[in-house]
Amino acid sequence: MTFEEYLDARLTYLLRYATVVTCDPHLAQDVVQNVLLRAHERWDRIGRTDQPEAYLKKMVLNEFLSWRRRSLRSVPMAEMDDLGGTVGDPGDSVPARDALVRLIAGLPRRQRAVIALRYFEGISDAEIARLLDCGEATVRSHASRALITLRTAMFAITKEAS
Repeated sequence: MTFEEYLDARLTYLLRYATVVTCDPHLAQDVVQNVLLRAHERWDRIGRTDQPEAYLKKMVLNEFLSWRRRSLRSVPMAEMDDLGGTVGDPGDSVPARDALVRLIAGLPRRQRAVIALRYFEGISDAEIARLLDCGEATVRSHASRALITLRTAMFAITKEAS
């Protein structure tokens, strides 16, 4: 498969994956663009691997984790709609979804990556540990801390609303 064929088939998915990991569609585009520039130079080798998509996803994750702009705290909610639909009346879940996405965007980068990989990608802790170059216990620790932060914040939001 050529680089162009891969992009035609999987660019949208790669952008969606990056958007979930970064919680920022503009940063996701920047990350994917940087990754694709590097991948294009090495496509002969990458394209011959058993899983070129896994290789590119790892590149996206590494690029995000090493990104130098640290002032990323706001998430343009209108642009997050392409992450997936809702069931039932979309108006019922918008406030909760909006709050949750904002809370996830505020998590530290590694915690955010673990949450995205575990719940969006459905990847096991062992695979996440391999992708992040850390131990499985570290992955579980990141996930636990992130979930505690999210639950505490969502409880506070729910309590304020009632």
